[in-house]
Amino acid sequence: MKTIALYSIKGGVGKTAAAVNLSYLASKDNVQTLICDLDPQGASSYYFRITASEKYNSNKFLKGSKKIYRNIKATDFDHLDLLPSDITYRNLDIELSEEKNPLKKLKKNLSELSQEYGYIFFDCPPNLTLLSESVFAASDIILVPLIPTTLSIRTFFQLKSFFDDNKLDTSKIRAFFSMEERRKTMHRDIVDQFSNTPEVLSRTIPYSSEVEKMGLYRAPLNAARPESTAAKAYKALWEELRTSLT
Repeated sequence: MKTIALYSIKGGVGKTAAAVNLSYLASKDNVQTLICDLDPQGASSYYFRITASEKYNSNKFLKGSKKIYRNIKATDFDHLDLLPSDITYRNLDIELSEEKNPLKKLKKNLSELSQEYGYIFFDCPPNLTLLSESVFAASDIILVPLIPTTLSIRTFFQLKSFFDDNKLDTSKIRAFFSMEERRKTMHRDIVDQFSNTPEVLSRTIPYSSEVEKMGLYRAPLNAARPESTAAKAYKALWEELRTSLT
C-alpha cells in the first residue's frame, strides 16, 4: 500500500482538485484506491457527491480501522472509495493531543487497511498542526502543489525547514507546479528555476477554467472532461508520480 498526502500550508493552490483527480487516475489502474477527506470543509467529499453519516465524527475517525472501515463509502467510480469529512474534523488536533502516541495514531489505524487498498490519498487541510504531523508520519509521499509565485515558494521552503527542524524524512516531499500560467513571466521564470530540482516533478497543471468547473461537474475532471488540457495534465502528472512510487 502506498499513501500519498496532498498537502500545503497555503490554501487555494489546487490541492483538493489534485487529490480528486490523482486518486481517480490511480483507481483507473484497477487498483483499489481510498481518498480520505481530512479537511473540515469537505471539498473532496462534495466533488464525489458524498456526505458522512450522521453518526460519524472525528472521534470515530480516531477509534481505529473498524470504525473507519464502517464509514468508508463507494464513489460512482470503480475501485475508488472515499472516507468523507465531517465538520467535527476541526477538533482533530485537540483529540489527537489527548492520544498516547498522537503522531503514530493515523499510521496505525490506516495500516490495518493495507489488505483492502493499494493506494490511500489524503486531502489535508491547509495548516501546520498536530494532524499534519500525524499525516506526515503516515504517508509515503507528501505531495505539495505550488503556484509559481514568491509566496507559494516561500511556504514550500517553510515546510522543508519544519521537516529539518523536527528531524522528519525530507525524502518524502515532492512538489508540482499548479495553476501555472505560461503567459506570465514570473510563472515561467519560477518553473524554469526549479526545473532541475529533484523533489519537484516536471509535469505541471495549468490554470484552467475546467478545473474551476469541477464544482459544477462534481466529478473528477478526467471523468467529466477527459479530453481537456487540464485532464491530460493530471494524467501526465499521475504517470510521473506513479513511476516515483515504484
